[in-house]
Amino acid sequence: MKAMGKIPPGFGSRDSELVIGGQPVSAWGDRAGDTPLFIYDMALVRARIAALRTALPDEVALHYALKANPLAALVRAMIPLVDGVDVASAGEMAVALNAGADAAHLSFAGPGKRDRELEAAISAGVTLNIESEGEAHRALAIADALGVRPRLAVRVNPDFDLRGSGMKMGGGAKPFGIDAVRVPALVDTLINCGADWRGFHIYAGSQALDAEAVVDAQMQTVALVARLAERVRRAPPLVNLGGGFGIPYFANETPLDVARVGVGLGDTLSARADILIDTQFCIELGRYLVGEAGVYVTRVIDRKISHGEVFLITDGGLHHQLAASGNFGTVVRRNYPVAVANRMNEPEVEEVNLVGCLCTPLDRLADQVMLPRADVGDLIAVFMAGAYGASASPSHFLGHPAAIELLVNDES
Repeated sequence: MKAMGKIPPGFGSRDSELVIGGQPVSAWGDRAGDTPLFIYDMALVRARIAALRTALPDEVALHYALKANPLAALVRAMIPLVDGVDVASAGEMAVALNAGADAAHLSFAGPGKRDRELEAAISAGVTLNIESEGEAHRALAIADALGVRPRLAVRVNPDFDLRGSGMKMGGGAKPFGIDAVRVPALVDTLINCGADWRGFHIYAGSQALDAEAVVDAQMQTVALVARLAERVRRAPPLVNLGGGFGIPYFANETPLDVARVGVGLGDTLSARADILIDTQFCIELGRYLVGEAGVYVTRVIDRKISHGEVFLITDGGLHHQLAASGNFGTVVRRNYPVAVANRMNEPEVEEVNLVGCLCTPLDRLADQVMLPRADVGDLIAVFMAGAYGASASPSHFLGHPAAIELLVNDES
C-alpha cells in the first residue's frame, strides 16, 4: 500500500457522497452531462484570498498568476478579488483583458515573447517584464514604430533560489530574466530611451512549503532590489516579489504557514532601505489561490485483475490531469488525494490502482491506494486539481474528448 495526500479543507459528504460547493458530486455530473469534469469551488478561492489578505502586510498587493488556471469564468471571478493579473503569453493576456482586467494592472512575463506579442502588449498598455537585452531592444523598436511609450519592467535572475522549492526559477544559469549584475545597465538604457520603467520582477522558485525559506527568499529579494536601485540611482515603482507559496499535495506534507510568511515579510519591508520607501510591492500567486479549490471527477468504466492487483480504469487520465499522473515535473511519483466520490463513508477495504483510458503505462492517477470497493459506474475524485490541470495537460493526446470545466459558487 502507498500513502496519498490529505483531502483539502472545504469538502464534506452527504449520504456517503462527496459534496462540492454545497451540492453532491452527482448533481454536478448531471449538470455537466458527462465525465470527466473539473469542478472549481469559487467560495474556497474567496476564502483563501481573504485569509491571505489577513496574513500579509496591508501594503503588499496580490496578483493572480493566470497560468495556474486560465478558465475564463474563473478569471472573471478573480479580477475583483486581486490587485493585478500576471500572464505569460499573448493568449493569456487576451483572456485577462476579455475578462475585464485593467491593462494597467497586467504584467506579461516569459522568456520567448514574439514580436507580435510584444506589439500587442505595448499597444494595450500592459507592462512587459523584459527577460533579455535582446527583448528590450525589440520592445523599444516596436514602441518607437508605434509612437507609444512602453511600460517595461525588468525580470531579474537573482543569484539565489528559493530553498526547498519544487521548481527553482532563480540562481545560476537560467532562461528566465537577466543576471543581476547586468540589470543596472539595462535599466539605464530603458530610461534613457524614454520607456516608462515600471520596476523589477524577481521569482526565485515555486511550490515551497517551508515558511522560513519563503521569508528568507523575500528578504534576499528586497535586499537585492535595494542594491539595484542604488546602482540606477532611482527607486523602482513596483517590485514583484514572485510567489512560490506551495500547497500540500502528498502524504506527510504540511501546509505553508502563511501567518509566519506575513510576519517575516512585514519585518523585511519595515527594515527596507530608504531608497525603497515609496516602492510598491506585490506577490504573484496562482497555485496557492486556486489549487485546493478544484476536484477532477472521472468515472470507473472497467474493473480488472492483473497478477492479483486490482485496476480501476476510468474515462479520464493524464490527458486531463497530467500532474496527478506524476508526469508534470515530479521525480518520484506520489499519490494525490483521491476518493470514491459516491462511497465517501464506506470502509477502505481494498488496495487498487487507478488508471486512465490511454494506452500508455504513464496514465496512472493513483498507485496501490486503499479505497472502498468501487465498481463500474462509480465516481472517482482526484483532489488538488484547481491549478495546472486541464490547461497544463496534453488534451489532444490520442484524440479523447476534453474534460468539462465547471465553476461553482460564482458571484461575479
